[in-house]
Amino acid sequence: MPTSARFRPRRLLALATDSLPARAYLGLVALGVVVLFLAPDSPYAMAPALLTAPLSFLPVVLPFGAGTAEGGAAEVAAAVLYGGWLLLCALVNAAAFGALARRPDRATDRAPAARPRRTLLAAAVDNWPARAYVAVVAAALGTFLYAVLLSPDPGFAGIWPLIAAAPLSFLAVAVSAPAEYSLPWLGTLVFSVGVALAGLVNAVLIGRLARRIGGPPSRG
Repeated sequence: MPTSARFRPRRLLALATDSLPARAYLGLVALGVVVLFLAPDSPYAMAPALLTAPLSFLPVVLPFGAGTAEGGAAEVAAAVLYGGWLLLCALVNAAAFGALARRPDRATDRAPAARPRRTLLAAAVDNWPARAYVAVVAAALGTFLYAVLLSPDPGFAGIWPLIAAAPLSFLAVAVSAPAEYSLPWLGTLVFSVGVALAGLVNAVLIGRLARRIGGPPSRG
């Protein structure tokens, strides 16, 4: 494995702020937060959550959050905790963009430099954080396919792969929707392929980030 067990918060912060793609991403998230406060009832109010996905959707599966309190101090505390969680998600995603923007390093990237595509895709499977994420996406997609193909009542099974592979999985919904009206099986196929590709992109970002944070110090 190219990553060690040691986690380095300082390197995470450095990756989240020392490159143009990472800083541009943080600026976009900040703009989304401004829109959230200015127009909380507009569709654009979802921008911060979408931009910080998939980690930002993790509280959906938890029995508490900003929308579960009835009011007062408990609701304020829940909102503050959720805001802190979004900030952490933004820093992690920004660090992933920063890791992707950096040039490959021999100390953290084992794949041959002569094959850049294979080097990039290897990050999705050669470290445990990326492999764990791929397993989550595979389980969510498998649950969806079982519900659609074998269960008499699929219900809202599509929400799990949608959340697991967000934010690009929302594009899979948009692309598969036209096919769903004419050929349901084609819509399912397009959505499944789209989720798989979205999950692959996220896994590569996670893998690159794990290499940079867990590997030995390297120059960008």
